[in-house]
Amino acid sequence: THHLVCFCKQLDRIIIHQQVDLLEGILGTETSSKYEIKNHLGQRVYFAVEENDCFDRNLCSPIRAFTIRIADNTGQEVITVSRPLRCNSCWFPCFLQELEVQAPPGTIAGYVVQNWDPFLPKFTIQNESKEDVLKIIGPCATCGCFEDVDFEVKALNEMSTIGKISKYWSGFVNNVFTNTANFGIQVPVDLDVRIKAVMIGACFLIDLMFFEHSLDAL
Repeated sequence: THHLVCFCKQLDRIIIHQQVDLLEGILGTETSSKYEIKNHLGQRVYFAVEENDCFDRNLCSPIRAFTIRIADNTGQEVITVSRPLRCNSCWFPCFLQELEVQAPPGTIAGYVVQNWDPFLPKFTIQNESKEDVLKIIGPCATCGCFEDVDFEVKALNEMSTIGKISKYWSGFVNNVFTNTANFGIQVPVDLDVRIKAVMIGACFLIDLMFFEHSLDAL
């Protein structure tokens, strides 16, 4: 818990970079996703591993259930991100996506809840008591010409923007055959550390819902 507070309290920018397994790159077979979580200087402060099985990854993606375990550089788990299996359809509000973030494991930090909207990707960040804290609103198109895509972090009234979650395509040419995820989180430095942990969870949900197969046709 102390490491999480020390890291997140002073941070207003977080970078998430997916690591591609060599075997996956050669055989084209998906293995468990692995990530590095870095500070604004590019220094790794956490690493993350997705836990699921081959059936989930190959047949259920991107609606699969997942658990992502995030550990510090000593191997101590500091954040757990969990999502149950849910249908991925914007036409059925009863099947909207939701995930839970624990920080440290066993202690609820908050939730990411998808909101129904016919045009825009929308999510609500909730605290441990399921009280609404922030909104995340994405663009109407998330796959246009491999330009960087910004999901704005807004106050509950959706009027003021306080940060953003960005999908970076700047390394697209080098990553065209590896389909790696590169995300950046920008939030106020004084945002509650537990909500910063929930924002990391939001990155994984956004990646799974909108970007996991964005390069498959190339």
